[in-house]
Amino acid sequence: MNKINNAPILFSIIAIILSACAGSGIPISSNTKYPIEVLYDNQPLERPYSEIGVVEISSEDSLTADQTVDKRMMYRGNDAKTKELLTAKLVMKAQKIGADAIINVKYKYYTSVNKEGYMLSGLAVRFRGE
Repeated sequence: MNKINNAPILFSIIAIILSACAGSGIPISSNTKYPIEVLYDNQPLERPYSEIGVVEISSEDSLTADQTVDKRMMYRGNDAKTKELLTAKLVMKAQKIGADAIINVKYKYYTSVNKEGYMLSGLAVRFRGE
């Protein structure tokens, strides 16, 4: 009786799953339309612009009891919907200073034993010649 070695197939399936998960995690946005352009970390802006300044929002909160069940890290981070709401706040902040777009938008999340927080930042710009 021939035994088929399934290890290479299993390894390939695991590698594919892990590579799909190893991307950027939860996306910052799911193609939500904002009143001004929002371009993430490495997306180029194809129009001439002038820099206004960096806009940023951040927050740090204490962990809740639900997030530290049996001293293990549980339910940490922001989901895609929360990231969209945070991006909307960043957009409002940029609009207040006259921006037509935010470029190089970056999202950072951090956690410690007692706290978690995030920072969302980008460069507010105004289009030239319009």
